[in-house]
Amino acid sequence: MAQNIREISTEALAYLGDGVIELKVRKMLVDQGLSHSGSLNKESLKYVKASSQAQAMQKILPLLDGQEESIFKRGRNMSGGNVPKSSTTAEYRTATGMEVLFGYLHMCEKYDRIDELFLKAYAQDTE
Repeated sequence: MAQNIREISTEALAYLGDGVIELKVRKMLVDQGLSHSGSLNKESLKYVKASSQAQAMQKILPLLDGQEESIFKRGRNMSGGNVPKSSTTAEYRTATGMEVLFGYLHMCEKYDRIDELFLKAYAQDTE
């Protein structure tokens, strides 16, 4: 890990995790055979909006170990942020927790765990 995880702000982990999730979604869509940028962008929005991430997080929450759950809660309980009109405050906070979790896993270089949780989170979407 590049630095002590406790030294990285929750906001920075959320920022990084957002990118990790976005990249995983993009790869999944390309792997599904989508190739036109318009359809790729339209499809990706179905996965990265707060309400979708909140639903995905509910699927993987029972799979988290104690440290991962603690990191998720750290993100979920983070204050601030502008809640989009397309989601509730609870969905937005849950999605932020998911982003923090994925940012944390990336910083810890737990790439296999990222893959495992992502596949479980979006299981019916990838079948």
